[in-house]
Amino acid sequence: MEIQCIDGILITVKVNKMTKLRITLISDTHNKHKQVTHHLPGGDLLIHAGDSTSRGYKHEIQEFCKWYDGLNNYTRKVFIAGNHDWGFQDNPQETLEIVNFYKNIDYLQDSMFLLGDDYESGVKIWGSPWQPEFHNWAFNLPKHGDQLAEVWQKIPTDVDILVTHGPACGYLDCVTGQYDNLGCELLTERIKEIKPKIHVCGHIHTGYGYTFDGNTHFFNAAVLNEQYVYAQKPLTIDWDPIENKVVFLD
Repeated sequence: MEIQCIDGILITVKVNKMTKLRITLISDTHNKHKQVTHHLPGGDLLIHAGDSTSRGYKHEIQEFCKWYDGLNNYTRKVFIAGNHDWGFQDNPQETLEIVNFYKNIDYLQDSMFLLGDDYESGVKIWGSPWQPEFHNWAFNLPKHGDQLAEVWQKIPTDVDILVTHGPACGYLDCVTGQYDNLGCELLTERIKEIKPKIHVCGHIHTGYGYTFDGNTHFFNAAVLNEQYVYAQKPLTIDWDPIENKVVFLD
């Protein structure tokens, strides 16, 4: 299987015709991924929405990829980088060599993963690590500049599941008592334009949760709280991609 994560290269995996998918969503594990393992029930797809590490050091990326690859109760596992995952930004070649060593995981960076037999009937998953500037971390771009708009314009208009590290403005993006609406306004505009069925993010730990706007199911899957303690369980759903209905599993 070819794994390519730059410039929108398509990754395809054949599966049986889909009526329902069991999906688990996690984000912001920050090297505490092993604490999450017993809350991963298994299914068709596991998505990690970034910040798997504390600073994106080589050994942190190696440990995360080894763990993620070793989870054998999901058919496919995809992930993106986040603002803490510096290695993916600063040392992309070395980091991708680590990722590509593991054959059961797929990394997305402004690229697509196709789950299905063909493009028309398959589930199209797009992943991107970028977010508006926030305390000068990795994958930051000016809040109101052309660069962020260009990143979001890369998202295909027919994407089913959109995975970004940062939230969209107005959707699960507040730090209670400190900040309001830290999400990206330009991302919100793009989501309203293309209407993906699911949007998965993390980044703002207290934004953890779910909301639905009538078109898109929004999930903030950050599993650590603001004190970086594992306190927020992974979100597991049964999703009907045709009817776009979700049912939460306990």
